[in-house]
Amino acid sequence: MLIKLIQPRMTMRPMDTLMKPRLAPSLGLLTLATLTPAEHEILIADENVAKLALDDRPDLVGITANVDNALRAYQIADGYRERGILVVGGGIHISSVPEEARRHFDAICVGNAETVWPTICEDADAGSLKPLYRGHAPLRGSDIPIPRRELVPPGAYLYTNTISTSRGCPFKCDFCYNSCEYVNYKIVNRPVAEVIREIKTLGTRHVMFIDDNLVGNPAWTWEFLHALEAENLSLKWNAAVSANLVNHLPLLDLMAATGCNSLFVGFESINEQALAEVGKRQNKVAEFNRLIAEIHRRGIMVNASLVFGLDHDDASMFKATMKWLVANKVETMTGHILTPYPGTVLHDRLEAGGRIIDHDYSHYNTANVVYKPMLLTPEELRAGYLWMYKEFYSFENIFRRMPESKRQVIPYLLFNLAYRKFGGLTAFLARFGLLTWVGRIARRLAYHVE
Repeated sequence: MLIKLIQPRMTMRPMDTLMKPRLAPSLGLLTLATLTPAEHEILIADENVAKLALDDRPDLVGITANVDNALRAYQIADGYRERGILVVGGGIHISSVPEEARRHFDAICVGNAETVWPTICEDADAGSLKPLYRGHAPLRGSDIPIPRRELVPPGAYLYTNTISTSRGCPFKCDFCYNSCEYVNYKIVNRPVAEVIREIKTLGTRHVMFIDDNLVGNPAWTWEFLHALEAENLSLKWNAAVSANLVNHLPLLDLMAATGCNSLFVGFESINEQALAEVGKRQNKVAEFNRLIAEIHRRGIMVNASLVFGLDHDDASMFKATMKWLVANKVETMTGHILTPYPGTVLHDRLEAGGRIIDHDYSHYNTANVVYKPMLLTPEELRAGYLWMYKEFYSFENIFRRMPESKRQVIPYLLFNLAYRKFGGLTAFLARFGLLTWVGRIARRLAYHVE
């Protein structure tokens, strides 16, 4: 069979440029390519980097969908099915609302595809495709293979050096997909040796770990970092972690020793009541300043993940948060308007209370207000969110937040200026297929690595 795997185009936020959809290829589709039986031919099509050809005739189409591109995924699927071509759907959104998604696909995969994708391919080839497949529980780390990066078109993405070492997170915060009914495990880690082997295949010493939470299983992280230290690969790496890292400072020492350059930290809010309201009990606001100081003391930058519009947030939250960010010299900030993803505990609660005011999935990209906030008007919430980005990335605040660690100054300025402040100019290079080259130059400037 010829199997075509599709990534529909994502929706853009006001602060996004063409850099955003071209940051990195879909590891999910590349992983499916590895899992596909060898007798089948694979074609990967990412609508974020090239126009989709929708008049072709593959034997099987696989489409992955997040909530903000779900309507586009449904549209693509409907078009292929009208021409008699089998279409399978998967991904976070489809797993979270399976009954809705089934109307648009011949088959859907709920949960992780690692244990069922080969069966889906066999059934499609035999003409016996079933309408529903569920990832077997429990998923094992050894089930997760190294993605087929040779299928990535050269020059299309800023980074191709992304690695996933795990699936899941030990926490089930109400606004996160981990609170969905289909999630039947907490966290699964890949074998350490396999992750090390994948790092060595990248051909670069700069690695971006894209796990939900690299410290979700501290014992595994400890083993992995010790193995990384023993390999002496001279890496520079980035990852996402939860704020309870403050309770594991020896891990932070190992992170620094193995080349950690920045950490994306899920602070979410400096309002303790608001955090408790959405089940974020692992976050202790009183410990935030100490965590930032400990990260900075080791020469690592902080990217603060923040959510605005929680039920205890009022208009004062924006200025208070800005003051906190600048005072702690937080290097970068990723802000979100609270978004009730369908299938989550938060969505069910707000829907039951009649507070969902917008059901257009394309607006569910954390830049729009799709529900009634408790202490703010929708207009106040969105205006405050946009103000946070404008103020945080103003020249004045970029200067005030300058890192004390000299080795972080260049990567700090590259992100704050080349990506955020003048991202549109940098994104212009995307038109010429030069993003991989741009990423290589940026790594040399920032980290002195290939």
